[in-house]
Amino acid sequence: MITMLRAIPTLVCTFALFTLSLGQCLTDNDSTQPINKDARTKLYFGEQTFTLNMLKALRTSSPNENIFFSPYSTFHALLLVYFGAKGNTETELKNALNLNWASSKFDVMQAYRFEESQRKRRAANASVVFRAADKIFVSRETAFKDCMKDLFHEEFETLDFKNDAENSRVYINKFVENVTNNNIKDILIPGTITQATDLVVANAAYFKGQWASKFSPDDTFKGIFFSTPEKHNFVDMMFKKGVFNHAVNERLGCHVLEIPYLGEENGISMMIFLPPFTPNGLENVLTRLTPEELEQALDEGLSREVELQLPRFSFEKTYQMVPVLSDMGVKNLFESNANLSGFSDTANLQLDDAVHKAKIEVNEEGSTAAAATVLFSFRSSRPLEPAQFFCDHPFMFLIYDHKSKAVLFAGVYRGPDQ
Repeated sequence: MITMLRAIPTLVCTFALFTLSLGQCLTDNDSTQPINKDARTKLYFGEQTFTLNMLKALRTSSPNENIFFSPYSTFHALLLVYFGAKGNTETELKNALNLNWASSKFDVMQAYRFEESQRKRRAANASVVFRAADKIFVSRETAFKDCMKDLFHEEFETLDFKNDAENSRVYINKFVENVTNNNIKDILIPGTITQATDLVVANAAYFKGQWASKFSPDDTFKGIFFSTPEKHNFVDMMFKKGVFNHAVNERLGCHVLEIPYLGEENGISMMIFLPPFTPNGLENVLTRLTPEELEQALDEGLSREVELQLPRFSFEKTYQMVPVLSDMGVKNLFESNANLSGFSDTANLQLDDAVHKAKIEVNEEGSTAAAATVLFSFRSSRPLEPAQFFCDHPFMFLIYDHKSKAVLFAGVYRGPDQ
């Protein structure tokens, strides 16, 4: 069995900058390719589009449930596969990853490596921890192209799947545990790796950040969270009165609030999209959300005094990603005629499965990822001061990097038992 692995958890980015291999690894002649100055911007916008498409697919596969995932992590794992894909497999990945702006894979590689180097520089002095790592685990029996080994020399590693499948599984799990600070364990269950495994593509990501202004535990109270008008639970509701970036977004029909993490140099925040408490309030927001609307909503808040109530919550999600990716247009990758010949001229590489695991904890310190209900009016009049932003019914949240414009993690919270 060949497995593609997606590992993610609660929430610096450890990246490396490489010199692109010369020759014919990504194009007919990599050394003569021009520099695409817009590549980085276009890659970021493609990631936001991918985020919304993945959110839509997960809503379809897990309706009425809490959702948490890392679009950043998933995007980058598929991006590694894209570099070795050919034919229809390459076309599907290019469409799903929104890379049609690129004239060649060389354009995409430029943006990919630039992003890595920027995050590595920022991570050295960051107040938050965002760590991500990509790995391509290849069987020792597989003749992997030398140029690909050179191009991905930090991501590339050989394992003895044929003679030691179980220890290979344990080794990959340990890689994920180390990157995620032991938050994600046993991503690959026994039997996942076999003697027939040729290739495992893995990505792990971890985030831990303190709020720029913490909630006081003394202000936390037992509040009611309404999952639906008919169903409610008591939760630990955190409270804070302070100055936040806040917006009333009439196009989406919701309020948007930014809760920054410690360290202005990081530019990383939790963004909360709170709809009115109506039967279809959240679904209406998610349906209206386009890449253009998301990009605008993430940067249009104005600083003002806000009374904030936010549940303390933690949960973990595991997703079997083959049907999710199929819904996003990535189908051929997991079929017997998949074309990954960019990695090897001789081996018939194939990926059989994909797993994505994510975990988040939100409390008074920060994130590691009844009856009083506020109904909102979405007209042009400004709300009274201070604004009340009470998250006592379902909402969407993102952990967002304003500097790179990357959505690191995304989720939907519908209640403590959803």
